[in-house]
Amino acid sequence: MTYVPGLEGVVAAQTGLSLVDGENGRLVYRGYWARDLAKQWSFEDVAYLLWYGSAPDAARSAAFRRDLASRRVLPAHVAAIIDLLPPDQDMMSVLRTAVSAMGVPEPDPTLDQAATFLAVVPTIIAHRHARLQGKTPVPPDPTLSHVANYLYMLQGVRPTATQVRALEAYLILAMEHGMNASTFAARVVTSTRSDMASALTAAIGAMKGPLHGGAPSAVMDMLDQIGDLSQAEPWIRARLEAGERLMGFGHRIYKTEDPRAAALRDVVRELAGADAWFALAAGVEEVAVRLLQEYKPGRRLYTNVEYWAAAILRQVGMPPSLYTATFTASRVVGWTAHILEQAANNRLIRPQSEYVGPLPEGALVN
Repeated sequence: MTYVPGLEGVVAAQTGLSLVDGENGRLVYRGYWARDLAKQWSFEDVAYLLWYGSAPDAARSAAFRRDLASRRVLPAHVAAIIDLLPPDQDMMSVLRTAVSAMGVPEPDPTLDQAATFLAVVPTIIAHRHARLQGKTPVPPDPTLSHVANYLYMLQGVRPTATQVRALEAYLILAMEHGMNASTFAARVVTSTRSDMASALTAAIGAMKGPLHGGAPSAVMDMLDQIGDLSQAEPWIRARLEAGERLMGFGHRIYKTEDPRAAALRDVVRELAGADAWFALAAGVEEVAVRLLQEYKPGRRLYTNVEYWAAAILRQVGMPPSLYTATFTASRVVGWTAHILEQAANNRLIRPQSEYVGPLPEGALVN
């Protein structure tokens, strides 16, 4: 056995859900390019694809949308629990508690359970957000799509088609990404034959960590600090010379441009028009990539999905406090798909550890 820090390069599962090809910058969902799905498909149809393994026809798509919409209402006991949580508790902690409180009627994970969790997580976020603002939560609107309803519950007004399209593209690309930390956590819990609520609670706990789910907020902070394109080069040079990391650039897996970033850039350019903040983001990206090549030659540090996610989240009026929770609301699709896949061909995930502590006196060393 060989110890590998962070399990980097270790294959822990076989999956039919997604291909994450970091060397060549490719992302595939169930045989489809994820970038094409983000540009051409609806959120519901991509969720159907990941769960059922094939694209829905028109009738199945319509039925699937209606079913998801019918599950959005928050159970009374979960709403009561959320309202009892202290106001200084962050949104991811609230999500973790609420999802755990949802529970499941039977231990074996099912598609029916997955649909309920996917439908209700946006309602949990919107309910908590309204309460923190001293407002009455906006009830879900079953006539709206999944993404449009999420924005409606948060803002109290029906979103524009442009806002829905931009956020939908991001959420499609956030749905699934192989054996990331939160997905691994979900599969480990599932491998013990625990229930879906427990596996999702573990995944949310992993997503809460800033090294996994917090990057779009950090990108927003960086762009706000730069403020104007004329300040981009001195600001970035100062950070690189201080040995600091540029948020939104580089990825643990991708050694070329993140294909999700490329797809989101195209969507934003198509929808943003002459938006000044988008122009700043585009200009800063160009300067940052150039300076990263100068300061870190050979490191292959390119724009990642969090950079352009920040642009879209700002454009749709999403509060930064909800960035990670919004990412989570989408990743529920991928997590539940992995939970179902793990349960269908299960083996307890039980890696070894290498002992590096002292031995009792006289013990033999193998």
